Amino acid sequence: MVGLMSKIFGGWVVAIMTGMPLYTSMALASLLFISINGMPVSTLPQKMAGSMNSFPIVAAPLFILMGNILGAAKITDRIVTFASALIGWIRGGYAHASILTSMIFAGMVGSAVADAAGSGAIEIRAMRKAGYRPETAASITAAAATIGPIIPPSLPMVIYGVAADVSIGKLFMGGLIPGVLMGVTLMLMVGVVARREGMSRVSFAGFRVLGRAFVDCFFAVMTPVVILGGMFSGFFTPTEAAAVACLYALFLGFVVYRTLEWKHIGPILIDTAETTGVVMVLVMAAASLGWCISISRLPQALTPMLLATIESPIIFLLLVNLFLLVVGCFMEALAAMLILIPILAPAAISYGIDPVQFGVIVVLNLIIGTVTPPVGVVLFVVTRMAEISFETLARAILPWLIPLMTVLLAITLWPPLTTWLPQFIARS
Repeated sequence: MVGLMSKIFGGWVVAIMTGMPLYTSMALASLLFISINGMPVSTLPQKMAGSMNSFPIVAAPLFILMGNILGAAKITDRIVTFASALIGWIRGGYAHASILTSMIFAGMVGSAVADAAGSGAIEIRAMRKAGYRPETAASITAAAATIGPIIPPSLPMVIYGVAADVSIGKLFMGGLIPGVLMGVTLMLMVGVVARREGMSRVSFAGFRVLGRAFVDCFFAVMTPVVILGGMFSGFFTPTEAAAVACLYALFLGFVVYRTLEWKHIGPILIDTAETTGVVMVLVMAAASLGWCISISRLPQALTPMLLATIESPIIFLLLVNLFLLVVGCFMEALAAMLILIPILAPAAISYGIDPVQFGVIVVLNLIIGTVTPPVGVVLFVVTRMAEISFETLARAILPWLIPLMTVLLAITLWPPLTTWLPQFIARS
């Protein structure tokens, strides 16, 4: 059965290369496996529907809804103003402010594309007005957007937790320190580039302006505090946190800032339904293929081979990093995650690797893929806002991958960066 699954898996890859939609190719591969093995065809829809019978998966559409509400309410403008007032006065300040904005926004939307689309236009416009080169402004914005799915809440972490049966709350906590490190290392990179490119610096606007900007965005900045505080205290689960976050976003839009109107609700719900549909159909198709992989015992066959050829867990993780970075260049992150988790996660457990550490490593690898050509979806989003060619941005982003790779290497070699905080919270 392993040989059969390997052939079907190869056929599925060929189907993708011919341009067939990813979810269609996965479902057809699953159907072929089921048919050849004489199973009822009804097994396929049962497995696809069964993958949706999961309480944690409810968090995915709710976090998507929250991001759309915050975007419609124009919360980002206030955060950008506060970040600029806080650190915009140092050399390369607008670039630093862009990164800080992404770190704050990451605690709200949990998606690289949503981060880039939500705050990117404002950030790029501010940097270009300050004299930054268009490609520099665009590459900083794209690189900073990768923080979105790492700092909790995180849609990819939810999907990974459901697929690998790992605590979503622990995955959220495991991504917090790496997410902050990504922001810090990007800011260090800005410090180097700012001197080389002669980026401008402006005078400090004063504590009165800073205080006014903070007050103006206080309730927006409190969004991550509400979400994480509720989970830390045990007041609600990560799934319930998504519902609380939606209610809080509506409260901000209708009551606090009054930038949201009832006429916005229809488009918000339609956009959420469309995005959720794309995500869920991928989850269902990948779940059926994952089930076929599981019963074919392909992971059980591959794990002994890996253990026989690779003795060190570190070497295994480094090879996984290399493999996922290449995969991320050609495949959408969520789809790659759903396909590869059933194969890689059992092998990682066999090496004694902490599931939380491995989950954060997988997510970070594939999120870096969103800013690497040729299929870097964040690059496509940012090129439209910056009005530059994809090829130009693809070249400009390369130096900004260094800080992201540095953090990836750090969490690979030193597990406490991802495991200490979840363990500390569990003991508290």
